[in-house]
Amino acid sequence: MSEVASQRVHKPGPQPVSFGSWMLTLFLMMIPLVNIIMLFVWAFGDSNPSKANYAKAALLWAAIGIVVYILVFVLIIGAGISLSDY
Repeated sequence: MSEVASQRVHKPGPQPVSFGSWMLTLFLMMIPLVNIIMLFVWAFGDSNPSKANYAKAALLWAAIGIVVYILVFVLIIGAGISLSDY
Protein backbone atom coordinates (compact mmCIF):
# COMPACT_ATOMS: atom_id res chain seq x y z
CA MET A 1 0.00 0.00 0.00
CA SER A 2 1.37 3.41 -0.83
CA GLU A 3 2.35 5.81 1.89
CA VAL A 4 -0.21 8.42 0.78
CA ALA A 5 -3.08 5.94 0.85
CA SER A 6 -2.15 4.70 4.30
CA GLN A 7 -2.12 8.26 5.68
CA ARG A 8 -5.69 9.03 4.65
CA VAL A 9 -7.96 9.51 7.58
CA HIS A 10 -11.66 8.97 7.16
CA LYS A 11 -13.47 12.09 8.29
CA PRO A 12 -17.14 11.53 8.89
CA GLY A 13 -19.39 13.94 7.05
CA PRO A 14 -22.07 16.03 8.67
CA GLN A 15 -25.01 14.25 10.22
CA PRO A 16 -28.10 14.06 8.02
CA VAL A 17 -30.87 16.49 8.81
CA SER A 18 -33.47 14.76 10.95
CA PHE A 19 -37.13 14.32 10.08
CA GLY A 20 -38.17 16.70 12.85
CA SER A 21 -35.74 19.35 11.65
CA TRP A 22 -37.18 19.15 8.13
CA MET A 23 -40.71 19.41 9.57
CA LEU A 24 -39.70 22.57 11.44
CA THR A 25 -37.98 23.91 8.33
CA LEU A 26 -41.08 23.44 6.19
CA PHE A 27 -43.28 24.96 8.90
CA LEU A 28 -41.05 28.05 9.08
CA MET A 29 -41.21 28.38 5.30
CA MET A 30 -44.98 28.92 5.59
CA ILE A 31 -44.63 32.04 7.78
CA PRO A 32 -44.23 35.27 5.78
CA LEU A 33 -41.04 37.26 6.36
CA VAL A 34 -39.73 34.63 8.77
CA ASN A 35 -39.13 32.37 5.77
CA ILE A 36 -36.93 34.93 4.01
CA ILE A 37 -34.92 35.67 7.13
CA MET A 38 -34.42 31.98 7.91
CA LEU A 39 -33.40 31.20 4.33
CA PHE A 40 -30.59 33.75 4.59
CA VAL A 41 -29.57 32.40 8.00
CA TRP A 42 -29.45 28.82 6.73
CA ALA A 43 -27.84 29.69 3.39
CA PHE A 44 -24.99 31.79 4.74
CA GLY A 45 -24.67 30.59 8.33
CA ASP A 46 -22.91 27.55 9.73
CA SER A 47 -25.79 25.16 9.21
CA ASN A 48 -25.85 21.64 7.83
CA PRO A 49 -24.65 21.57 4.18
CA SER A 50 -27.87 19.97 2.93
CA LYS A 51 -29.99 22.64 4.63
CA ALA A 52 -27.63 25.35 3.34
CA ASN A 53 -27.98 24.03 -0.21
CA TYR A 54 -31.77 23.89 0.17
CA ALA A 55 -31.82 27.51 1.36
CA LYS A 56 -29.55 28.69 -1.47
CA ALA A 57 -31.73 26.93 -4.04
CA ALA A 58 -34.90 28.41 -2.52
CA LEU A 59 -33.38 31.90 -2.58
CA LEU A 60 -32.33 31.44 -6.20
CA TRP A 61 -35.85 30.33 -7.19
CA ALA A 62 -37.30 33.32 -5.31
CA ALA A 63 -34.95 35.68 -7.19
CA ILE A 64 -35.91 34.10 -10.52
CA GLY A 65 -39.60 34.46 -9.64
CA ILE A 66 -39.17 38.13 -8.75
CA VAL A 67 -37.35 38.85 -12.02
CA VAL A 68 -40.05 37.08 -14.06
CA TYR A 69 -42.78 38.92 -12.12
CA ILE A 70 -41.14 42.29 -12.82
CA LEU A 71 -40.73 41.49 -16.53
CA VAL A 72 -44.38 40.46 -16.88
CA PHE A 73 -45.48 43.55 -14.93
CA VAL A 74 -43.44 45.85 -17.18
CA LEU A 75 -44.82 44.18 -20.31
CA ILE A 76 -48.42 44.50 -19.11
CA ILE A 77 -47.95 48.14 -18.10
CA GLY A 78 -46.26 48.85 -21.44
CA ALA A 79 -49.12 47.23 -23.34
CA GLY A 80 -51.64 49.18 -21.28
CA ILE A 81 -49.89 52.47 -21.96
CA SER A 82 -49.65 51.77 -25.68
CA LEU A 83 -53.37 50.95 -25.83
CA SER A 84 -54.41 54.04 -23.87
CA ASP A 85 -54.11 56.22 -27.01
CA TYR A 86 -57.05 54.47 -28.69
